[in-house]
Amino acid sequence: MKYAVILGDGMSDEPISQLDGMTPMEYAKTPMMDELASKSEIGIVHTIPEGMKPGSDVANLSVLGYDPRQYYTGRSPLEALSIGVDMADSDVAIRCNIVTISEDEPNYEDKTMIDHSADEISTEEAEELLNAVKAEFDYDKIQFYLGTSYRHCVIWKDGEVLTYAQPHDILEQKITEYLPAEDIFLQMQKRSYEILNNHPVNQARREKGLNPANSLWFWGAGTKPTLDSFEDKYGKSGAMISAVDLLKGIAVGAGLHNITVVGANAGLNTNYEGKAKAGIEAVTKDGFDFFYLHVEAPDEMAHQGSLEKKIKAIENIDERVIKLVKAGLDASGEDYRMIVLPDHPTPVKLRTHTSDAVPYMLYDSTKEQKHSWKYNEREAIASGNKYNSGCALMEYFTRK
Repeated sequence: MKYAVILGDGMSDEPISQLDGMTPMEYAKTPMMDELASKSEIGIVHTIPEGMKPGSDVANLSVLGYDPRQYYTGRSPLEALSIGVDMADSDVAIRCNIVTISEDEPNYEDKTMIDHSADEISTEEAEELLNAVKAEFDYDKIQFYLGTSYRHCVIWKDGEVLTYAQPHDILEQKITEYLPAEDIFLQMQKRSYEILNNHPVNQARREKGLNPANSLWFWGAGTKPTLDSFEDKYGKSGAMISAVDLLKGIAVGAGLHNITVVGANAGLNTNYEGKAKAGIEAVTKDGFDFFYLHVEAPDEMAHQGSLEKKIKAIENIDERVIKLVKAGLDASGEDYRMIVLPDHPTPVKLRTHTSDAVPYMLYDSTKEQKHSWKYNEREAIASGNKYNSGCALMEYFTRK
């Protein structure tokens, strides 16, 4: 038996008046998901433990079968694992976004958060900007590490785990109340704006109609994580397919093999087919029992507030990932189980995450079911099937 998880990050949503009260999952044209739903178990699962923030870190740990209340030590430490940072026990890792803030106000404190991803800046542009900032900063206890796109990492030697605001939670809001409390990080953010706002990279971006990546923003602090081996927990060897450092870091901690797909960029135009092919080959050629295929696009489009693009991302997952994965696994002749789900909702109207339960769909090639339902939030709730944690669902899915 082989096992496949296909996770559409932030795919779940709320009813939207523009869609006649449907959610994007209901409205999107998803013939493959709907065909699978008629042969599958559907239901809902609570991925966010009560009292914890609904971040992709917490949610994906939960879906992968790790209780966040036991294993979660912060987001950035997981990302640090993915880029090979060897953290000491006393180190604090902090996420460093390169963001877009408003330019009109003379005082940094009065500016507004425009874009948490600076129009999904390329890694090559981000590296040039990060190097410009690093050349101006000289701190013995603070080290910068390049990540992917707008997502980077800082290690604070002998630091403190303090609360920092998530930039995607404060879009279109003044940053005044959300600035770092510790002076060194506040001063770095302010100085970064002075360095980056008129940098040649940003001048070129403006000419192309793109948002300037004109400030650092720190958040997601945490200490060195320790995850148990996924194979030891669930008896399955596995692979991770994602363009996001967070997921790659979780994979490193869990002992999963990271598969890099050329052209996978965590955006709407990612290499969907390449990811599908990588997943199929992981279990049919490379000998793994399990793969976790993560697609960031629905979440990113919801953070951007684009209903049209979120719907397109869901349709891409249906046509260019799920359809291909099912065809490939069917052709292999191996028995398999495949689960499709989001990690958390990211409502377009809110442009950030919520803690609501998400719909799951579990297909088993050895015992197809017969139902009339489709795969979406409304029908998943109506099914009556419910799991109170991602761990419980993973245990059921892998049949340890």
